[in-house]
Amino acid sequence: MLNLFSSTYFSHKETIHNFTWRFLQIFGKQGISFFIFILCAKLLTPYDFGIYNYTLAIIFFLIIFGDFGISTATSKYVAEYNATDKNKLKLVLFNSLILTIGLGTVVTLLVILFGSYILNDKYIYVIYALPMLFLAPISSLYDGIFRGLKRFKELAIITFSIGLLSIVFVYLLVKNYGLIGALISQSLFYLVLVLALFILYGNLCFQFDRQLIKIIFNYSLVIGISSIAYFLYSRVDIIVLGYYGYVEEIGYYELINKGFELMFLPFALLAQVVAPDITTYFSKKEYSKVRTKFNFFTKSIIPIAILMAILFYLIFPLIIKVFLAEYYVEEMLIAIFILSFLIPAKIWGVFQTQSFIVATGFAKIVAITTFLGGIFNVILDIIFINLIGFTGVFWVTLAIHSTSIFFVTVWFRNSIGRI
Repeated sequence: MLNLFSSTYFSHKETIHNFTWRFLQIFGKQGISFFIFILCAKLLTPYDFGIYNYTLAIIFFLIIFGDFGISTATSKYVAEYNATDKNKLKLVLFNSLILTIGLGTVVTLLVILFGSYILNDKYIYVIYALPMLFLAPISSLYDGIFRGLKRFKELAIITFSIGLLSIVFVYLLVKNYGLIGALISQSLFYLVLVLALFILYGNLCFQFDRQLIKIIFNYSLVIGISSIAYFLYSRVDIIVLGYYGYVEEIGYYELINKGFELMFLPFALLAQVVAPDITTYFSKKEYSKVRTKFNFFTKSIIPIAILMAILFYLIFPLIIKVFLAEYYVEEMLIAIFILSFLIPAKIWGVFQTQSFIVATGFAKIVAITTFLGGIFNVILDIIFINLIGFTGVFWVTLAIHSTSIFFVTVWFRNSIGRI
């Protein structure tokens, strides 16, 4: 048994080490957001907590347009140029920043000009979080570059360190200023993180490359459309709930969503560690290796995902009851029951999208299926929320996500099988 573990470790040593550092890095970055989330759940009333999550849903929808897939596309081309063209690699960061800052400026101006007419009383909260439209995409851009270069250790150390240091000002701001403090805390965290990553990365080659910008933007368009579509079949549920007056129920929805995020995190991290190798295989036309890896991870991850679903259904209600008793209500328990059936499909969907589909340039598969799923989600959300209320959103989510992930898997498997 010891020999088996030893041989497995040395066979996958680089992946295991990169995964470990990536886990620490994401914990530092996402952990602070989770800390703010829990503080708000404890310190705000359920109604104010719903307003908080409703506001963040709007902010992250706007961030989609500020990033629009550029950070993910950058990660792909960094890995590709690192293997094939070192000179081109030096130009990626500066030209990606041009795209990111340009899009962020456009979105910010639109919010300032028209936000008060669309958002009404929620406009002021969006203004407090507006810096995130620049800071979050830029931090994701640096994250993509470090991933593509497999500099997981450096990224982990600086992100985790900043996350720990930020807990102090986060707590003080939330405690003293409530909702406003929470929004300011997120922007402040991203600001410190961007400055640190800028210093860590070092030299920035200030050379404009129109062709490179075109290449990155063209591929990011597919990812950006996919991100919008993903919002339509997932995060848009919060906006629908808010529109129909289910403000407190938004808090229930987000608590479950946070539980999902924590559960999916290890699989997303593993996917990001695996992705550069898959891109390398694909760029060198070693397609048999891609197919072998895909089959291996399919057989490994799905059984684990089923076990995770069972554990979630048994344990998560107890966590809510002990730590957030005011949210331990019938609607929450029904939602947990419904969405537990979705967990295996979601875990596999998160992994295969990041590690294989985007990494091999087949992002259009996700874009098309998710976009169609998003349209049906909005329509069915409205129909079922009128028919059976809050829980209708969860039934629709279960149906739409399961169907979409199934079609994505079949489509991608057939695509790489024909190469």
